[in-house]
Amino acid sequence: MSGADVTVLRTPRRRRDASLLTLGLFAAIAAALLPIFSVIAAGPWVAGAVLTTAGVLAAGLLVRLARLPAIVASIAEIVVGAALLTAIFGRTTSVLLVIPTPGTFATVPRLLDAAAEEIRVGVAPVEPETGLAFLLVSAIAGLAIVLDHVVLTARMPLLAGVGLVAVSLIPTIAIPSEVDVAAFVLLAAALLFLLRVDTRARTSAPERVRSPRPFGVSATALGVAAVAVIVAIVATPLLPQPGLRFATGGTGGVGTTINPNLELGNDLRQPREVDVLTVRTTAPTAPYLRAVTLSTFDGSVWQPDSSDTVPVPADGPVFDPPGVDGDITLADWATTVTVDQLDSPWLPVPYPASTVTGLTGDWLGMPQNRTVVTRAGSTRDQVYEVQANVPRPTLEQIRARPTGGPGVDQSLTALPADVPAAIGDTAREITAGAQTPYDQLLALQTWFRSSSFRYSLDAPVDAGFDGAGLDAVADFLQVKAGYCVHYASAFAVMARTLGIPSRIVIGYLPGTASSIPQQGGTEYTVSSSQLHAWPETYFEGIGWVPFEPTNSLGVPTNFASGSTGGGGDAPTAPGQDAAAPDAAPSVAPSQAERGDIDAQGGGGVAGAQDGSRWLAPVIVLLALLVVGAVPAVVRLVRRRRRLAAARAGDPVAAWTALQEDAVDLGIPAPGAESPRAFAARLVAEHGAGADDVDLLREAVERSSYAGDAVDPARGPALAAAVERVRATLAARMSGGRRVLARVLPRALVVRPGTATSAPERETVP
Repeated sequence: MSGADVTVLRTPRRRRDASLLTLGLFAAIAAALLPIFSVIAAGPWVAGAVLTTAGVLAAGLLVRLARLPAIVASIAEIVVGAALLTAIFGRTTSVLLVIPTPGTFATVPRLLDAAAEEIRVGVAPVEPETGLAFLLVSAIAGLAIVLDHVVLTARMPLLAGVGLVAVSLIPTIAIPSEVDVAAFVLLAAALLFLLRVDTRARTSAPERVRSPRPFGVSATALGVAAVAVIVAIVATPLLPQPGLRFATGGTGGVGTTINPNLELGNDLRQPREVDVLTVRTTAPTAPYLRAVTLSTFDGSVWQPDSSDTVPVPADGPVFDPPGVDGDITLADWATTVTVDQLDSPWLPVPYPASTVTGLTGDWLGMPQNRTVVTRAGSTRDQVYEVQANVPRPTLEQIRARPTGGPGVDQSLTALPADVPAAIGDTAREITAGAQTPYDQLLALQTWFRSSSFRYSLDAPVDAGFDGAGLDAVADFLQVKAGYCVHYASAFAVMARTLGIPSRIVIGYLPGTASSIPQQGGTEYTVSSSQLHAWPETYFEGIGWVPFEPTNSLGVPTNFASGSTGGGGDAPTAPGQDAAAPDAAPSVAPSQAERGDIDAQGGGGVAGAQDGSRWLAPVIVLLALLVVGAVPAVVRLVRRRRRLAAARAGDPVAAWTALQEDAVDLGIPAPGAESPRAFAARLVAEHGAGADDVDLLREAVERSSYAGDAVDPARGPALAAAVERVRATLAARMSGGRRVLARVLPRALVVRPGTATSAPERETVP
């Protein structure tokens, strides 16, 4: 038996090493999963995951201590894992709490569907219910079974480390944030512990011919680990990020979805635009469509609102009429929305919606913010009509109203204690001459839409403030270039520094009007590039009033005076709830137009936007080619090192190089087979040259039994013999086998003399 295997544990030392490896693996899995708490809230599922993982690993260890084959250990782990999952999630349909029945297995698809829905509609950190908890515990148990086989059977702890590092990076990739240093240190310590135990087991095990450790699997795993980490860090930003993702289904083609986070930059920078929906309205101009509101701000992240819900009836109102003062006029407008390539649980609706009809599936309304959501359906292919009761105050009426009011939650004006002084100072400086809260907000909107600011998708990335937190707001106010997220967050934060309740809305800008008149109102087309964020503020007796600070986009809020008759004009502004425009609504600029906007401001982004159409696919392709070449490169480097040692006169290095060449070509090299038997098989069955094979065999036998030292004089002959034997063996193989030996060399994962090469046989001195 090779010293690299403890599948059958026949000595106390090996049993102890196996126990330590199991303990180290448990610690490594726990450390790798610590970062997941940034996206999944801790709860009872954690205890289930710990219990299941410990049970699975303990079952495998007990089987090995009983000296049973490795396959029995894997089967035992699967059985124990299934029993524990049944005890935790399927007790009501089980026998004796741990034995699953057909009814138990029938619940699994429902649990997975529930988990998928929780992931789809959840906001990090998600508080998992039964479905997501089942998925998490099952996945962790499965990971434990696989890694137990890799570490204790295949004896490749560094390769297991690659998987654990990848798992630990997933939360950071899903929601871009700093790496959890403490968790990374714990993971590194656990992996070092595994390596220490594994190395000690190898060096202390008896063997006839010991493979030189420096050129073993460690180099392979280190290479793969390095590339995996580099690809995870470099290639991940090229992929669609949370906020707007590409999806399939429905009528076919590419679709989008809405994620309730202010991470819209990568989505707006996507070079390809798709039409997501069309709008037909009786209103004078197209309304903004809102999907999600965000009110809670901790200084780093705006959290989406969640509250009690009510079912959306087939007919009749979902929400009560807006609670406005009696002197405020309400206008009734009907809007029909036809969804195409939008796959989202959040329904885009004009504000303030009262009735929503025509939906298929189960939908829920949130009275707190008048949004509509589903927990089991999608907006895809929906056609629905929204009736909105829109407040139409005059300029005099809104100037006379205070912001806030007795029923307004204090959290709507709350800010962290560490707000940069420059933000509040700037807000007070801009609004110094304003007489009313409305005048203050109008001054802020005018300032943001002035020529000193410019719309830019790339300036925040280049300057390193692509976010919505306080630091990003401060940097944005200094650079004065950004996109809707920066304008909306800066406006909302500055409003709160003035004591004005504010929140942010995610939805869509008004679309582009159709050139063909449509019966029942004008039709507008909304594209994926019109995904937008804007701020709202609350006025007593009127409600939430939107503002549009984003330079060059949308409709700036501006009310007409009642004394001039303007109060009777139909208002149109973000959300269409209170404002009357001073110009026709604009739409989101196309990619080329965005480039022009940046170029006018000195950003020079137009060429970058055009280049992004081909740059990203090329980079991804190159990354895939690099990753695909890693095994061949690692194997080539290791083989050259072995041959260099052979040329220096090391017979063990020459013999090991011969064994690895054979394994690459599909020829087994079991540890139970002596060098003489292996050499005879190469000659008799595979046509290797007898003289070359005998030269290598005699050299390694003298080294093993007679203790001959390294002889530099015979080194060139040994290396040349290895090359000739490989060429002879390869010549007798098919072309496909030769290519596979080069591209995916088996010797990287199937080391000569391990249990994976052939059944082992214990050798004890």
